[in-house]
Amino acid sequence: MKFFCVFIWGCILIMGCNPVDRANRIANKNKVNVIYPSGPFDSLQAKSALAIGKSIIQGVAFTKPKTNLGYKAPLAKRIYGANIRVVLYPVTPYFEEWYNLRNKKEGKKTRVYLSDAAARYGLATNTDEYGRFTFKQMKPGKYFIQAILDWHHTTSANVYQGSGYDGYGRTDYYTRQYYNVEHSDRLEKFITIENEGETVKVSLK
Repeated sequence: MKFFCVFIWGCILIMGCNPVDRANRIANKNKVNVIYPSGPFDSLQAKSALAIGKSIIQGVAFTKPKTNLGYKAPLAKRIYGANIRVVLYPVTPYFEEWYNLRNKKEGKKTRVYLSDAAARYGLATNTDEYGRFTFKQMKPGKYFIQAILDWHHTTSANVYQGSGYDGYGRTDYYTRQYYNVEHSDRLEKFITIENEGETVKVSLK
């Protein structure tokens, strides 16, 4: 009986140490759930919303760094999104469902995406070196604008290098090391063009 128990535990340990099983466990643990809106996407409605008009959207993309980043030197009040991609979507019922679903369900292990068909109806442009962007020939309607701004700030820490004895006793030695902390800010805003021919100015932050 004792030998049988040892044999069973040995099998369990062998199975637990199997590289394939271990990789499968890690993959399942890190698995990201992807969900989409359940409603139908109306391509004709989206196409109509993006028909050529006489209005203009002018904007600037930037972020405001938080002050509690562990960096004593002052950060810029604004970091502008130079040469980044800005995407505009017409706000249709399908898009509204996606946005509401994202706000409710999105998390570390859950992503909410537009369908490929809906994503194709986004207009894209790039900002200039000052974070400015423009969408021309727009018609009155409601739109959603989004951009991802990657940036970093530099901070430092004392890193232990070892210890030794000086004339006063044992001393620990540290060196100051500097490193970058990466950030990725999602800039988003809903905007509405009320009248044909107007220019709407947007702060995308």
